[in-house]
Amino acid sequence: MKNNNAEKTVLIVDDEPDVVTYLRTLLEDNGFGVITAGDGKDGFDKAKYWHPDLITIDITMPEESGVRLLRNLQQDIDTSGIPIIIVTGVSHEFKRFIETRKQVRPLAGYFEKPIDREQFLAKVNEILSARAV
Repeated sequence: MKNNNAEKTVLIVDDEPDVVTYLRTLLEDNGFGVITAGDGKDGFDKAKYWHPDLITIDITMPEESGVRLLRNLQQDIDTSGIPIIIVTGVSHEFKRFIETRKQVRPLAGYFEKPIDREQFLAKVNEILSARAV
């Protein structure tokens, strides 16, 4: 299922090398450009510099958590419009928790690890197709 995603870039923010490798390979094999960061601070810096089309964030990371990164991205004028997908090992209750926070805008997607590759790709394509319009 190749599509014309050559100009679309996804920033993966996760501290687990295996997850980063998996997501990078999955996205690159489907025509996306990929940037990676191992923690929230590096992720924020790369988001500001590269302004990717989509960001995936793990919740539990060293240096700066995914929750802090999410809040920082949504509050910064340069990154506030970038869609965000949470990709985490944190339980489903966290999704309900984050959705009830008034200071956090709705997420573009939420996936628990291990992710379903077909559902993940479908969501990424849906988000990025909507942004192209």
